[in-house]
Amino acid sequence: MYIAMNRFKVVKESTQDFEQVWLGRDSQLGEMPGFVEFHLLRGPEHEDHVLYASHTIWASKADFEAWTRSEQFRKAHGRVPTTKPLYLGHPQFEGFETIQTLNGSAATPD
Repeated sequence: MYIAMNRFKVVKESTQDFEQVWLGRDSQLGEMPGFVEFHLLRGPEHEDHVLYASHTIWASKADFEAWTRSEQFRKAHGRVPTTKPLYLGHPQFEGFETIQTLNGSAATPD
């Protein structure tokens, strides 16, 4: 299993617009082999921003990499028209390969 995350520092006054961009877009994820699930997470509020993370689970790192090279990826990440910046700086990508998974009370190595 592979988890791909992007962290966004969203300008406080733009949180509703940022959420609407994500809620209203056609992600194209369901068309991709190896896609498991997606979560948009809202995190702590700071002085000048609110932290958000997109969290996508893939069957493998290879499946995620195939997504990043796909036409579906290009469509999902097309420019969103806006007249104001929604977040500070660039999103910060983090990718993780699963070492251990816990389901209920059982632990299984991956």
